[in-house]
Amino acid sequence: MTLIGLSFRILSRWALLAMALAVAGCSSFHREWKSAGRVPAPATIEGRWQGRWRSEETRHTDDLRCLITRTTNNVYLARFHAKYRAVFHISVGYTVPLTVEALEGHFQFEGSANLGAMAGGLYSYKGHATATNLFSTYSCKYDHGVFEMTRPPPERQ
Repeated sequence: MTLIGLSFRILSRWALLAMALAVAGCSSFHREWKSAGRVPAPATIEGRWQGRWRSEETRHTDDLRCLITRTTNNVYLARFHAKYRAVFHISVGYTVPLTVEALEGHFQFEGSANLGAMAGGLYSYKGHATATNLFSTYSCKYDHGVFEMTRPPPERQ
């Protein structure tokens, strides 16, 4: 086997592994999304959110879903599932720890997560939410934009 053939074979296996891990993560997210939709939305920042993301840099925009769970008094995990359509239709999932401050009638939050060099590195998030609406900015080395989300309707039983 030639060096080129061996390199292609190794890259192909890595690509298949990456796709399998992405599909497994998406499957887990979808199960948890449906499960969270069977209970009423809390009057906190926790629970399901859906809407759109929009890049102010590239003007790309697409669907966005998020599941937020509380881990400690003021730290929450936001699991995002974003769609991206350019040449291919892809879905990307990632988790961002958020520090949340509960204020009278609304919440303020901020956090950051390293999504890897291929995705732009360190992303920072800052936003606010009520029990029904969530708005956040995001920024990284190559991009910045906004998330605008609301509570989705409950899942049908």
